[in-house]
Amino acid sequence: MEDSINDKGHVLTHRQDAVMTIEFGHPAHNSLPAHLLDELVQAIDCASEDAEIKVVVLRSFGERSFCAGASFQELIDIENESQGQAFFSGFARVINAMRRCKKFIIARVQGKAVGGGVGIIAAADYALAMESAAIKLSELTIGIGPFVIAPAVARKIGVAGLSALSIDAQGFRSARWGESKGLYTQVFDSVKAMDSSLNNLCADISQYNIDAIHALKSVLWEGTEHWDELLKERAAMSGRLVLSPETKSQLAPYKQSNQ
Repeated sequence: MEDSINDKGHVLTHRQDAVMTIEFGHPAHNSLPAHLLDELVQAIDCASEDAEIKVVVLRSFGERSFCAGASFQELIDIENESQGQAFFSGFARVINAMRRCKKFIIARVQGKAVGGGVGIIAAADYALAMESAAIKLSELTIGIGPFVIAPAVARKIGVAGLSALSIDAQGFRSARWGESKGLYTQVFDSVKAMDSSLNNLCADISQYNIDAIHALKSVLWEGTEHWDELLKERAAMSGRLVLSPETKSQLAPYKQSNQ
C-alpha cells in the first residue's frame, strides 16, 4: 500500500489471489470524513460481489492510530437535523456494508481506535491487534452517545462491555481488555508477528469453499437483518442530540480553534 498520504486521505484496494486488502488513511489520525466512508462502502461492496475474493483485510495507513472515528470538523459544521443524520449515517453505511459482505472481513489493528473506529473493529468478523491498540468511546464527553455503533459493539463484547466503554468515556481500555471481551481475537507484541499470523490465516481461508464462507457469514450475522433501519434511526437520534445546547457548548472551543 502507499507510504504517504495526501490532505484528503485515501481508500486503496489491493488484490492478491483470493485476498482483497482495503486500506483507509487520513492525516488526522486516520479519521474518516464522509467521502472516505462512502469510498469504504464501495470497496467493501465490490469485494463482496467479486467471485474470486474469499477474505477482506481491512487496515489503516501507517504505524500509529488505527482510526480516530468520524471527522471532527464535519461534526462541528452540522447546523440542522438533516445534516446531523447524514453525518452519523456514514458509519452506519460502513457497518451495514461489512455486515452484508459475503466474505470474511479481518481487521488489522495497529494502534488506537476511538468512536467509529471501535465500531469498525466490532463489525469485522475477526480482528488481530497490536498491544498499542487501545480503545475508547468518547461520545458522552461532547454530549452525544455511540448510538450508531452500539449494536455492533454490543454484539461483539456484550452490553456490559459497551456500558463500560461508553460510561467511562474519558479513558482508554487496553488492547488486552479488548481481547478479554472478544473484540480482538488475538493481540501481538510486534507488527511482524501480527502480519505473519494474518498472512497465515488469509492463506487458510483462501482454500475454503466460497459457498461455505458465505453461508457461515450469514449464520454469524443472523438476527441483524433489521440493522438497515435500526442504524438509520440511531443516526437520526445522534443528529438531534448534536444540535442540543449542551453539545454546542462542548464543541464551541473546538470551532473557535478551527476558524
